[in-house]
Amino acid sequence: MALFLMILRKMVKNRWLELSLLLGLIVSVALASTMPIYTHAILQRMLVKDLETLQQDTQQYPGTHYSYVYLNGDGLDAQGKPITATDDFFTDASRDFKLPVLAATRIRATINLDLTPSDPSKVDPGPSRTADLSAMQDMEAHIRLIDGRMPAKEPVDGVYETLVAPELLGNLKLVIGNEFTINDKSLPQPVRIKPVGVFERKDNADLYWPSGYKNFRSTFFVPYELFEKDFTVGKKLKVLFGYWYYAFDYHAMKLESIDDFTGGSARIDNYLSTHFKTYTITNPALKTFKTYFDKEKRLRLMLWSLNVPVMILLAFYLFMVANLIAERQKTEIAVLRSRGASRLQMLLGYLIEGVLLGVVALAIGPWIGLYLTKMLGAANGFLEFVQRAAMDVELNREAFRYALIAVGASIVMTLLPVVLATRVSIVGHKITLARQGRMSFAHKIFIDVILMALSIYLLQSFHRRMSDLVSLGLDSVDLKVDPLLFVVPALFVLASGLLLLRVYPWLIRLVYWLGRKWWPPYLYSTLLQVGRSTTQYQFIMMFLILTMATGLFSASAARTMNQNIEDKIRYATGADITLRTMWQNDAPPPAPSGPGAPPADSGGVKELKRVQYTEPPFLLYSQLPGVESAARVFRKQAATVTIGKEVLETDLMGIDTDAFGRTAWLRDGLLDHDFYAYLNVMASNPRAVLISRSVADELQVQPGDKVSVGWSGVDGSTAIVYGIIDYWPSWNPNPALGSGETAANKETKTKVPHLVVGHLSFIQNNLAVEPYDVWLKMKPEASSQALYEALKQKNMPITEIHDTKQQLVRSKNDPFQLAINGVMTLGFLIAAGISFIGFLLYWVLSLSGRILQFGVLRAMGVSFAQIVGMLIVEQLLTSGAAVLIGVLTGNLTSELFVPLFQLSFDASTQVPPFQVRFDPRDQLNLYLIVSLMMSIGLLTLGSMLSRIKIHQAVKLGED
Repeated sequence: MALFLMILRKMVKNRWLELSLLLGLIVSVALASTMPIYTHAILQRMLVKDLETLQQDTQQYPGTHYSYVYLNGDGLDAQGKPITATDDFFTDASRDFKLPVLAATRIRATINLDLTPSDPSKVDPGPSRTADLSAMQDMEAHIRLIDGRMPAKEPVDGVYETLVAPELLGNLKLVIGNEFTINDKSLPQPVRIKPVGVFERKDNADLYWPSGYKNFRSTFFVPYELFEKDFTVGKKLKVLFGYWYYAFDYHAMKLESIDDFTGGSARIDNYLSTHFKTYTITNPALKTFKTYFDKEKRLRLMLWSLNVPVMILLAFYLFMVANLIAERQKTEIAVLRSRGASRLQMLLGYLIEGVLLGVVALAIGPWIGLYLTKMLGAANGFLEFVQRAAMDVELNREAFRYALIAVGASIVMTLLPVVLATRVSIVGHKITLARQGRMSFAHKIFIDVILMALSIYLLQSFHRRMSDLVSLGLDSVDLKVDPLLFVVPALFVLASGLLLLRVYPWLIRLVYWLGRKWWPPYLYSTLLQVGRSTTQYQFIMMFLILTMATGLFSASAARTMNQNIEDKIRYATGADITLRTMWQNDAPPPAPSGPGAPPADSGGVKELKRVQYTEPPFLLYSQLPGVESAARVFRKQAATVTIGKEVLETDLMGIDTDAFGRTAWLRDGLLDHDFYAYLNVMASNPRAVLISRSVADELQVQPGDKVSVGWSGVDGSTAIVYGIIDYWPSWNPNPALGSGETAANKETKTKVPHLVVGHLSFIQNNLAVEPYDVWLKMKPEASSQALYEALKQKNMPITEIHDTKQQLVRSKNDPFQLAINGVMTLGFLIAAGISFIGFLLYWVLSLSGRILQFGVLRAMGVSFAQIVGMLIVEQLLTSGAAVLIGVLTGNLTSELFVPLFQLSFDASTQVPPFQVRFDPRDQLNLYLIVSLMMSIGLLTLGSMLSRIKIHQAVKLGED
C-alpha cells in the first residue's frame, strides 16, 4: 500500500509528463484498435456491395440456395428413404444459414411424358406433344390468372386439372379445356390431364421464382398437395426430380454469417452426396465468399504495413516521454539504488505506474479508435472527406485484443529508459552528467548502418521481383511477396535519420570553427551548447525527423496510389466513355444444333464469304447530351504486319487523327515526343502508321520502312512507318498475365503484345469496313445518366459500354483504396498532433532545467533579446535542422519506396507505369504545422523566460 501511495504521489508531482505519457498510450491503443474495427467494417460494407454488384451483373439473387436431385424410379433416395425425409432435412438445414428467409419453395417434377388427345375428334392428334408434370409449393399465392380458372384440389372424373403458362399453348398447339392422356407401359394405369387455367407471375422480381426455373413452355402444374398425395406418395406417376429453393436476405448478412452460410451449404452438399447419385447445387454467393478470407488477410497486411511508420513514431514518442520522466528522476533512482533498493523493486514501481496508465488507455482508446474508424470511412482521398454512408462499425473482441497488445507493448517501451536508469549508481550518475558529449547507444552499436544496409538489400530485392513480374507476365502468386517490403520505408527513415545525426555534430563544430572569431557571445554560447550536447538534442531531433519524413511519405504514398489507380483506369478505357453498337450485316443466322438439327454438309470445304457490314450514322454521337467530342476507333486483335517474309501477329487500331486527339486520354511523358506530335505526323499521309516498339524490335523496322498490314480473309495493303511508340491509349504493352514463364515452366517464351496504329479511312478503303468502337469525351460537368437516357430514347443498339467516371467511383469504394486514403490521412494527422505535443513538452522541460543557466547569463549582462536570440538560433540548429533532414529523408524515401505498393496490384495491368507523385499542398501543410509548432514553442519559452527572476535563479542582484 505504501508503494502504491508513493507511486500516486510521484505521478501527481509529474502530472504533465504523466498526462503526456497517457496521451501517447491512448493514441497507440486507438490506432491499434482501428485495424480490426476497420477491417471488419469495410469488409462488411464491401460484402453487401459485392453481392449487389453480383446481382446486377448476373441477374441472379445472391442469397439463393437452389438444390436439384434426380430420384430413383421408385421416388426414393439412395438409402431407400422417401423424398419427404429430404424435405425435413432442408427445413432443418435452412436454419443453419442464420439469415431471414425471404422466400422458399419445393418443386416436384416428372420426366417429359408423351401426351395423346383423349378425344382425337376435338384435338388435332398430328403434332407430337411431350411435357412434364410439376408442382410448386404455395404457387397459388405468387401467380395471376389471365385465362380460365384455378384447378380443382382433387381429380374431376379421374382427370387432373392443371395450370399452364401462355407459351405452352403455342408450343404444344392446344387450348385450355383440351384433355390429354399419358400412356406409359411403366404406369399402373393411364393418367389424364386437362389444362383449365393460364397463369403469369404476379411480379417478375418476386424472389419466390428460382432464377434458373423460367421455361414453362412444356410444363403442366398440378396443385402441390394433390401431386404429393397421388404421385409422390401414391406412385401413379414416377416422380424423378426434386428441387428445394431458399432465398435468404443477404442484406442482413454479417461477416460472421459467412461461416454459417458456407457451413450450411456444405452440410447440404454432404447430405445430398450420401443420399443421391445425381444432384446439383446452385449458390451464386459462394464464389464471392471464398475471396473474402483472402481479402481479409491482404487487408490486414496492408493496414499493418501502412501503420508501421506511425507506430514507430508513437513508440519513439512514448520512449522520449518515458526517458524525460526517467531523466528527471535519475538522481532519485540513483539515491534509492545506493541505499539498498533492488532493481526489481524499482522496476515494479514503474510497472505499476505503467499498468495504471495502461488501464485508463484501455478503457478510453478503443472508443477513440471507433470514432477514428468512422473518419477513415469518410476519406475519399488524402486529407479529403466526403459525406459517404457511415460504415457499420462496432467494438468486437478482436479490437480489445489488439488494444491489450498495444498497451502491453507500450508499457514495455516506457520501461526501457527505467531499465537503463536503474543500472546506474549515484556515482555513475554524476559521472554521466559530466559527460554530456558522449555518443548515443544507437550510434555505438551502429544501428543506423545496420538498418540502412537492411533497407538497401530489401529495396534491391523488390526491384528484382518487380522486374520479373512485369517483363515475364507472371502472376503475383508465382513470386512470394515478402511483407517486410512494406516495413522498409520506416526502417529507411529511421536509418537515414540516425545516420545524419551521426554526422550532424561535426557539421555544427565546423560552423563554430569557421566563425569562431566573429560570433557574438550569445551565438558563441549557443554553438558550444549544441555542439557539445548533441546527445541531449537527438531525441527531439529524431522525433521531428520521423514526423516530417512519415508525413511526407504518407502524403506521397496516398497521392501516388490514388493518382496511379485513376491513371490506370483512364488509360485502360482510353476516353471518358467507350461504347460499341450492333451493326447490320449479311451474316447468315447461326445453324441450329441438337437432336433436331439437320446433318452437316459433307460435300467438301466451302469458301467462307466475308461478312459485309453497314456503317451506322456517326454524327448522332457528337450530338448526345454532355458530349464534347466523339471519335471512331477500330480495333482488330488478330491482324498481321508483314515485312519481307517476316509475319507478325498484332493488334490493329484505326483512328481519325483529329477526332482521336481531341477525345483520347494519355498521360504526359509516356512517349518520346508529344502525343499530338505523333498524330500530326500521321495526318500528313493517309498510309502512315505508328508501330509499337515490340514490333520494331522483332521485325527490325525503322521509321520510313514500308510494311504490309491486313488480317485473315482480306488482302494486305502497304503502309509506311512514321513513328515508334511505347504506349497508346487503351493498349497494354506488358505481357498478359500468365503469358510468360512460371515456376513450373522456365522454357516458355514470353508473349509480348504488338500494336499498329493507322488511319481508319485507310483501313476501310483498302482492307474492309468492320464495326468500330465509339469513344466519347464528356464535358466537365456532364452527367453520365443523361447520356444513358438519351441512348435509350434514341434506341441505339448498344452492346457494350465502359464509363471511366463510374469505374473511378467504384475504385474509390474499394476496401484497399479506402484503407490507403484513410490510414495515410490518419497517420498524417496523428504524426502532426503527437509531434506538436512532444515538441512543446521537450522544450518546456528543457527550459525549466536551464533556468540557472539563463539567470547567470542575465546576471552577466546578456539582454533578454539576446537570450531570445539564443533560443531562436538553438531552435534553428536543432528543430530547424531536423525539419530539413526530415524533408530530405521523406522525399528520398518516397522516391525509393512508394513504388513498393505496386506489389499490391497485378503488375501486368499496371499501365501507365507507376509514378511517384508529390503535391505541393501536402508539403505546405506540413511546413505550416511545423512553423506554427515552432512559433508557439518560442512564444511559450519567451513567456517563461520573461517571468524568470534573476535573484531567485542565482541569488544575485540585477547588477
